[in-house]
Amino acid sequence: MSFAGKQAIVTGAGSGIGAALCRALTAAGAEVLCTDIDAAAAERTAAALGARWARLDVTDADAVQAAVDGVVDRAGRLDLMFNNAGICWGGDTELLTLDQWNAIIDVNLRGVVHGVAAAYPVMLRQGHGHIVNTASMAGLTAAGQITSYVATKHAVVGLSLALRSEAVPRGVGVLAVCPAAVETPILDKGGIGGFVGRDYFLQTQRGKAYDPDRLARDVLRAIDRNKAILVKPRIARLQWWFARMAPTLLNRVSMRFVEGQRARQRTG
Repeated sequence: MSFAGKQAIVTGAGSGIGAALCRALTAAGAEVLCTDIDAAAAERTAAALGARWARLDVTDADAVQAAVDGVVDRAGRLDLMFNNAGICWGGDTELLTLDQWNAIIDVNLRGVVHGVAAAYPVMLRQGHGHIVNTASMAGLTAAGQITSYVATKHAVVGLSLALRSEAVPRGVGVLAVCPAAVETPILDKGGIGGFVGRDYFLQTQRGKAYDPDRLARDVLRAIDRNKAILVKPRIARLQWWFARMAPTLLNRVSMRFVEGQRARQRTG
């Protein structure tokens, strides 16, 4: 799949994986609309690349539809839709408020649904296109203290695989991106009750987060190969294999991991 001249929308483009995707796409010759709820962040990403930008709240279905319609009206098509915007809450589940539950469902799940609902019919009419949904290793495995994140990312993986079974025979690709911890601002946000995301997520990666630009290049290769799921880095693929082969054992390991994290949080 060539990216030269392809029309793409990236949500959550102001930083992290979204900004890296914009850089990789632009380098590959695509025309990118960089969107983020933080307009200044979206503009910074776009300005560095000579790309277009727009403020976009993915929880607003009408706004997402308008962004898709705008690209189609201008360019005549939409080739790539990256539903990437996401948030994370970390901490013991009883500390989460209903407002926090609703916020993460609205962004991480409904935001993806809104992107699919807007872009997929366009791609069906065209007979081609690719939808890329940023999930997480948390969408393939499960551990406590990120319960709401796990719930939404499992839903994104399920949505992606189910949609793919319909879409691919009709010319539209669907990819679920499932990285372990990536060096993004999300590692340092959303902590509740002593939870520190960076400490939590990097425990299984020898203290080193995956590079977002490397992940973005991995994503473009996965699109080119029409893969269903992308899991990075290699240690994450091993964890995924473990989760499928020994789910009960993994659950026991997760219990011990969470207890260890609680102990670290109490003494930290």
